[in-house]
Amino acid sequence: MAPVTSRNIAIALHVNRPDAVAAAGEFVDALSARGITCYLRPDAIEVIRPRLSRAVDLHPYDPVDPGVIELVVVFGGDGTILRAAEWALPAQVPILGVNLGHVGFLAELEPSRLDELVERIVNRDYQVEERLCLEVTLRDEPGGVARWSSYAINEVSLEKAARERMVEVLVEIDGKALQRWGTDGVLVSTPTGSTAYAFSAQGPVMWPDLDALLVVPLLAHALFARPLVLSPTAVVTITMLRGQATTGVLWCDGRRSTDVGQGDVIEVRRLGRNLKLARLDSAPFVERLVRKFQLPVQGWRRIDAGREIQAIKSEREPEL
Repeated sequence: MAPVTSRNIAIALHVNRPDAVAAAGEFVDALSARGITCYLRPDAIEVIRPRLSRAVDLHPYDPVDPGVIELVVVFGGDGTILRAAEWALPAQVPILGVNLGHVGFLAELEPSRLDELVERIVNRDYQVEERLCLEVTLRDEPGGVARWSSYAINEVSLEKAARERMVEVLVEIDGKALQRWGTDGVLVSTPTGSTAYAFSAQGPVMWPDLDALLVVPLLAHALFARPLVLSPTAVVTITMLRGQATTGVLWCDGRRSTDVGQGDVIEVRRLGRNLKLARLDSAPFVERLVRKFQLPVQGWRRIDAGREIQAIKSEREPEL
């Protein structure tokens, strides 16, 4: 194992994206010049080393005691951040994302601010916030032995395995039946995940510091099929009912999955640890929401000098 200095930063990146490799190489160059040791996965070391302007000792972080890593800086989109979290969450190391994806709700800054990022890390000028995560357990029957377990940062989703058939499920909250749904699937989301899959499924946007769980049915054939915001202590149970002609697939963050058969029971609850995210700015979440989704704050109406609200005419709309 390589010797550990007093300042150690891990870098994770999408190794098949040239922009991520270029940005990470520039970052490693600048960080190592300030006396900070950089740790990367072995495959990342291979693609980063040719990008460096000088000889730098790069160390693989897999065998390193996670207690010596101060921060994980991720170059990529939210998918790359979720991949890095598979190491950082159990180790309880904060993650800071540099957005090279599309929306990038988990990311903190754009690549154009790399110089600022280096200075902020050198000066330890960042804050750490914690995000609620989910624990999921799959059983063969109610109260049965756990067959599979995992965690999720964004959402746990039960989805139908066959395109032509819905799944028949019973949803229970804290051991009490809520409703039986014929549906394409069911999501259980965190507030962090409310701007991801759950958002596309017409779920509400939840502020990330909110302690709550979100249940969203996917195109349920039912009179009551509204998203539900639950207590953070709630336990959500989804049972694949017997007697149907299809099976399901259980996904965690779209990354880890297992098959779900008739009679199987899925239990989702709050995980015993939170994800740590490093932040450079203390801007309110509404600013991030407007910026990431490019929301038209002005809209199609405006207030003129007389304080009367008027519609803004489209460029294609003829004057009357």
